[in-house]
Amino acid sequence: MTEVRRLAPVLACGGDAYTAGVSEVRRPWDGQLIGEVGTLNAAGAERAVADAAAVYRDRSAWLPPARRIEILEQVCAMLDARSDEMALQAAAEGGKPLIDSKVEVARAVVTLRSCIDYLRSAPAHGSRIPMGINAASMNRLAYTVKEPIGAVLAFSAFNHPVNLIAHQIGPAIAAGCPVVVKPAEATPLSCFDLVAMFHAAGLPKTHCQTALFEDRSVLTQLVSDPRIGFFSFIGSAKVGWSLRGKLAPGVRCAFEHGGAAPVIIAADADLEGNLPLIAKGGFYHAGQVCVSVQRVFAHASIAPRVAEELAKLAAAMKVGDPTLDDTEVGPLIRPGEVDRVEQWIAQAVDAGAGLVCGGGRVSERACQCTVLTDPPAVAEVSREEIFGPVVCVYSFDEVEDAIERANALPFSFQASVITRDVDTAMQCVNGLDAAAVMVNDHTAFRVDWMPFAGHKHSGYGTGGTPYTIDDMQAEKLVVIRSRWI
Repeated sequence: MTEVRRLAPVLACGGDAYTAGVSEVRRPWDGQLIGEVGTLNAAGAERAVADAAAVYRDRSAWLPPARRIEILEQVCAMLDARSDEMALQAAAEGGKPLIDSKVEVARAVVTLRSCIDYLRSAPAHGSRIPMGINAASMNRLAYTVKEPIGAVLAFSAFNHPVNLIAHQIGPAIAAGCPVVVKPAEATPLSCFDLVAMFHAAGLPKTHCQTALFEDRSVLTQLVSDPRIGFFSFIGSAKVGWSLRGKLAPGVRCAFEHGGAAPVIIAADADLEGNLPLIAKGGFYHAGQVCVSVQRVFAHASIAPRVAEELAKLAAAMKVGDPTLDDTEVGPLIRPGEVDRVEQWIAQAVDAGAGLVCGGGRVSERACQCTVLTDPPAVAEVSREEIFGPVVCVYSFDEVEDAIERANALPFSFQASVITRDVDTAMQCVNGLDAAAVMVNDHTAFRVDWMPFAGHKHSGYGTGGTPYTIDDMQAEKLVVIRSRWI
């Protein structure tokens, strides 16, 4: 029996006095209880924001860049040393297979190191503004400096319980902002451990606090607080856009939602070299990734082969306990999600889609990897984010038609095109309504320092460590007049 971890909210003032109840953490694979986390009441939420805001107002409490770098370097070393332990825990609480959770923890180290790299770059420290170039600007020196924008409030998602938290906490600390972070209710353990590493590295608790909250009204209280300077949200579009409307005037924000990522496969595509990537992009973490491959538009001459080969790759993937070394696809985060995905598949098949493989469940908590062909445009699998291990293959005759169908949804995140022809690649790059287009790669490719943005319903603002740090800072102009200039 796995030991049940019991955690209290981590506040600068101590969290026990403000604990309202308990949120259970269960393994999505088998429902086993692995953690109990105290939830914070409204008074605790108020105290957390008040302490974070007080740090921001007290400029003597701001950490100089050298100290921020030192703390980040120590956390990188700690996370690296505990990588196996952190990966196993992330797999247990989030359901992502251990092989992929190990990659995630390694990525989190890279994420934090890229924060350090940015702090050592010129753009992190402002710029010189030209003066002395006309009569009005004579005898003046002008430059900008970067300062923290204010207290950061961060709400995270379950599907990358280590690296998503690193993407929110790391830039906040690098920018000099105190941060209050709420992990996903399903996966708080990794967040609490990462925050503890920051504190062990010398970061004052006033600069980073974490908790789950009593109920949705407390979340609304937090989001609408005018003392917040920046709000970072990773999660569903429905919740995110609702919360955006509650922000106080002047609060900056960034939202990362989902999509229904399209792939266009031209008739000349290298299928042998690319279909394994497409399968990985579609079934990785059981499809529970905001840029998972969902809609594959394949030229009519190769569409049957594309579907058959993807089905073979899907059928060969081992679905099982995510904490085991040989598992390739884990469970969905909740049993209700399995019910939903199964219903969407059945609806599509009833409406005329071909079922090439899968379609059912492995258990009450895990779905079979599924490949469908030509589900109608009105089916849920064609018009909404599946967030499950389902890939739909649609045939097309002309690339223009594939682009039009790929652009038909209100999502705009990452897309890809598979072709040997540079003109076809550029036609798709120019025509696809996407924030990023991958050529001869899957839609889920990402390195943590590149811009990562959802447009339209898929999000607001740009992620990626240097972009987030920049968003969490304000630029102050300094102009000095002197006869010696």
